[in-house]
Order: sequence, then C-alpha cells, then structure tokens
Amino acid sequence: MAVKPVKVSQLNGYIKRILQTDPILGNVSVVGEISNLKFHGSGHVYFSMKDEGSRLNCFLPSERAENLRYELSEGMEITASGYIYLYERGGSYSLNIRDIEVAGLGNLSIAFEKLKEKLGKEGLFDAEHKKEIPFFPEKIAVVTSESGAAIRDILKIIKNKNNYVDILIYPVLVQGPAAAGEIAEAISHINENCPDVDTIIVGRGGGAMEELWAFNEEIVARSIFNSNIPVISAVGHETDVTISDFVADRRAETPTAAANMAVPDLAELRAYVQDMREKLILSVNSCIRCKQMQLAGLELDLFKRELESRITVEQMRLAQIKDENIRCIQSLVEGYEKKIRLHRESLLSLDPKAIMRRGYGAVLDKDGRLVSSAGRLEKDDALTVVLQDGQADCTVREVRRDSYDSSEKANL
Repeated sequence: MAVKPVKVSQLNGYIKRILQTDPILGNVSVVGEISNLKFHGSGHVYFSMKDEGSRLNCFLPSERAENLRYELSEGMEITASGYIYLYERGGSYSLNIRDIEVAGLGNLSIAFEKLKEKLGKEGLFDAEHKKEIPFFPEKIAVVTSESGAAIRDILKIIKNKNNYVDILIYPVLVQGPAAAGEIAEAISHINENCPDVDTIIVGRGGGAMEELWAFNEEIVARSIFNSNIPVISAVGHETDVTISDFVADRRAETPTAAANMAVPDLAELRAYVQDMREKLILSVNSCIRCKQMQLAGLELDLFKRELESRITVEQMRLAQIKDENIRCIQSLVEGYEKKIRLHRESLLSLDPKAIMRRGYGAVLDKDGRLVSSAGRLEKDDALTVVLQDGQADCTVREVRRDSYDSSEKANL
C-alpha cells in the first residue's frame, strides 16, 4: 500500500521531533576540528566541526560565547557538548552548543597566543598603564586558594620580613571552569570595598598548563587591568608564564617571590637606618672638629688685613673693567659716527637739488611727468622747467633731435 505524500514542512517537522526526543542526540559530545569560523554581529558564533571523513554544522549562542574560557580559532581541536537541532525552513541540522572544551596542549597554546595578541593590540600590556608597587604597604590582599601551598608561603615570608603589615586573605578557586570568574570577582570586590588595601597579590602554586588556565582567561586579565590597586601576578613556577603576568603591574616568578617583592624587610631597614645613623654621627663629629681647628687658628687682625687686601684688589679690578668698557663704548660711538657721515655724504650726492645747483634742471610735461627724450616732444607742447630755486613755464617752438642709430632708438 502506497504511503500518502506529505509536505516538505511536515517531513521536516517530523524529523525535528524525532531528533529532539532522541535521548542521545539531546545531550551529545562531539570531538572535531574547527573550520569556517564566523563571528556574527549579534554575538552568535557559527562554525563547522570536521574530522578526516565528515563535517558537522555548529551554532554557539551569544550568551554562551561570552562565557567561553578560550579564544576560538581555525584548526583548533575541541570537544563540543550540546543537542542536535533541525532548522525546518532550510532542512538542515546543526549541533547547538552548550559547552566547549579545548583538547590538547597545542590547542591551549593557540588559545593563549590568540588572546595575548588581542589584549596586546588593545594596549593592556603597555608600560604606561603599570602602577608602582608601594614600598611600605600597610595592608596586602592575597587572592588565591585558602588550602594551597601558595598562601602558606606568602604568609610565612611576609610575617617573617614585616609583621607590621596586615594581610587580607580572599579565598578563591584557582583551577576549573568557575575559577576565572571567582578571581575576577575577588579583584573587583577588593577595589570597591577595601580602600585600605595597598597591594593585591594574585596567584597560585605550580601546575600543568590546564591547571593554570584560569589565569589565562580574558575576564581575569581585564579585572587586573581595571584594578586601581597595584597587582602582583604570582602564578606557578619561574618558567610558567600566563596572561595575568603580562597585564599585572609586576610579575613575580613564584608566590614566594611575590611576598618578598610586596614588603620591605624590617631587619634590613633597621640595619640600614643604624648604619646611616653611625655615618651621620661620624660626619657631624668630623665637621665639628674641623671647624674647631679653624676657629682656634683664626686671628682677627690677620683676617682684617686679608679682607682689606682683597677689597683693594677687587676695587682695582673693577676700575680696570670700567676703563675698558669706556674705551670700548667710545670706539663703538666713533665707528657709528663715521658710518653716519659716509651715509650722509652718499645721500647728499644723490640729492636732485644738488645736481640742479650745478646748472641742471628737470623738464616736466603738462601732466607733470619727467621728459627724458626730445622724441616725446612736439611743437607747441606746454612744458615746465624745474630749477633749484623755482620753476618756469615754457612752450616748444621747435624740436631738434640728435641723430642716432636704430639700436639706440630701440632702447628708448
């Protein structure tokens, strides 16, 4: 018996119900490599998971993407947990992801470098943002596990070096999915509610990269960067490097090193002060003895004669300087007077009236323009002759031009 045909939407709806009611597909974990990674403007993340033989479409909603502990990248091997979902309109299914774990040390290194590059470009590691660690803090907050070896080492070092410093222990998880959130919240809480804290130490003892990962998460890095209180990062052993180390105001190789860095040694300070006191006493006593010797050997009459002699020498030196300055000024004045006379003579030689006194005059046309050539004159033109002591109005009766060649005519 033939089955009655159904609509495409009916078939897709049926398949969707089958997929959503399957107990395995409703909570499945898949291992694969990220491919075609796309970050949508809405905050959702779309990508594919692939292995050597197949590919699976994946969807990570924005509210879960914001809480990721790792920065996703192409080629990263992950384990994604979620449920299979069918998009009825397109007839395609995907893995809707609830949680992601990065698989393998190599992929953790990729996530580390990707976040390091991102925060570095934003300037979170720049030296200009680093704050000075107080030399003599009155109160230190320690953000770490209350049961780890790190807190015991820090307390021991600080109390042995400087028992005047108060210590606030803020216990948090230092590994696992919830650790980064607790560490970030602790730093923010101390800044908001503990204004008497001078320095914050954040860290833990050594461990594998996966165990230290909470200090490589973006939420912790940003909380350290936003802290108004200077932060010392003290994570793991000397060879362990985390994102927290880059963004913190100071990095300590170990929690023990952080404790030594955070407070001064009172015994060393006392020894330094005592040494300075002894040196100061020796210096003062030496100065007093020297002055006493000078005072004992001082004769008032001799001092008076020496002072009078010095005054006489200085008076002679000042008189000599005065004479030299007067001679210099006189020389400058004479030089300037000579220059003025030369300029005056030069100007007088160019004075038109001086030329007219030798019998010359200037001829002006009816418009008052200077006539320099007979070629510009015509019979009956009205002219004015300017002499040194007056003017004469004239009329041209005849124009007699001198002969000259064509080249001279061209120059007129």
